[in-house]
Amino acid sequence: MTQPITRRSALGRLGAVSVAVAAGTLGVSARAHAQASSQALGLQETVQDGLKRVFGGRPMKDGTALIKLDIPPIAENGAVVPVSVEVNAPMTPASYVKNIWIVADKNRIPIVARATLTPEAGQAFVGANIRLGETTDVRAIVEQSDGTLLTARREVKVTVGGCGG
Repeated sequence: MTQPITRRSALGRLGAVSVAVAAGTLGVSARAHAQASSQALGLQETVQDGLKRVFGGRPMKDGTALIKLDIPPIAENGAVVPVSVEVNAPMTPASYVKNIWIVADKNRIPIVARATLTPEAGQAFVGANIRLGETTDVRAIVEQSDGTLLTARREVKVTVGGCGG
């Protein structure tokens, strides 16, 4: 005589089957992804290479009159550095801020953040916490809807390394 299946035994069998399926179908791709990630971790991109990769050879104009880059001049802990970028520009369908990038020149991966905006945003503003490994220049790069690139830069002195140093 067979025993009736209890809820507990059914859930246990379902869990075991789920683990087996996940291990069989995801095992190879997860390993490949982990290897690709570890290879990428060894690479270091210079700020020039990063800017060339993203912007090509497009010229950047001084945007300090329009861009308010708010970041502390001294970061006591580089692991969490608050930064905000506000652009004093119209946000109309004809002329608006399309993208805002935050770039930390001496970070291993210098392009730290990108925000894409639309005219419906009403205001060109981005705020984030970033990590800085050492004293470096931090830039805000603004792309307007017509393709114009504007930039503003501030130096931030880091007293405690952002990577636990």
